[in-house]
Amino acid sequence: MDIRSELHKAQLFQNLELLANQIVEGFISGIHKSPFHGFSAEFAEHKIYNAGESTKHIDWKLFAKTDRLYTKRYEDETNLRCHMILDNSASMYYPEIKQPDLANLNKVGFGVLAIAALMQILKKQRDAVGLSIYSDSYHFYASEKSSERHFQMLYSKLNEISNTTSTSETTKTYTYLHQIAEKIHRRSLIFLFSDMFQTETEEAQLFEALRHLKYNKHAVVLFHLLDHKHELNFDFENTPKRFVDVETGTHIDLYADNIKKAYNEKAKQYQEDLKLKCAQYRIKYVGVDIGSNFSQVLNTFMIERQTFV
Repeated sequence: MDIRSELHKAQLFQNLELLANQIVEGFISGIHKSPFHGFSAEFAEHKIYNAGESTKHIDWKLFAKTDRLYTKRYEDETNLRCHMILDNSASMYYPEIKQPDLANLNKVGFGVLAIAALMQILKKQRDAVGLSIYSDSYHFYASEKSSERHFQMLYSKLNEISNTTSTSETTKTYTYLHQIAEKIHRRSLIFLFSDMFQTETEEAQLFEALRHLKYNKHAVVLFHLLDHKHELNFDFENTPKRFVDVETGTHIDLYADNIKKAYNEKAKQYQEDLKLKCAQYRIKYVGVDIGSNFSQVLNTFMIERQTFV
């Protein structure tokens, strides 16, 4: 029996941990083009050698396989604290998908699977993971821990999110990012999965909330989740359509081609402004197309982890 094909036929999030492991294994099998070429199993226990460091712990066997210098990482060095933040607002449930699969996800489904895949890597490295989920309320918070029981609890919560629909009418990113920032006391690597659509505040205040996450020497990565085909490129059939704001309920009837050019310019300008603000606050911005695979998220994690520790 082909386990992968059976997984694809099954309800997508029926076994989230197994599916996350499949994503990670697929990523590792393809990292022959990355700096981790040659040691897919060992990458969790090594770090890149920096000039000036002692050569005492260089792994020369690994150097022979990769032609790159890595030093062995000992158990007390591997402990990383990582906090995942998931935007669970109504706009994250776009596009509406009746039968999701790995090639057909809405934004929250992509975020859930990306977090689950990162957790698989972090668990193997004995790192501590925390999770926050918000929309119009602060649904869930768990501080960073590394026990098996804790990981299973987080998988259960993510599974619960993936099998529900949002009933929120507003997104309070500003309010809850401030609250989350106050809860994370020890230096952590923070990943925010959001489409950055919100109705609560002006953009300037929203950026201040992002900046707050940087306090206490945290490193912050924003994974900006969008359906590029529709939300960025406005690629719809040119027939009369009603476009409804899922959070406010307001709607407009129009032909897509009539506003496509103007929409493209506005959407791309907002994305560029977001990139610039993130650069200003030293937040890593990663624009993610939910129609793509998870390699961009996992590659970003590998790079950020190396620089953070």
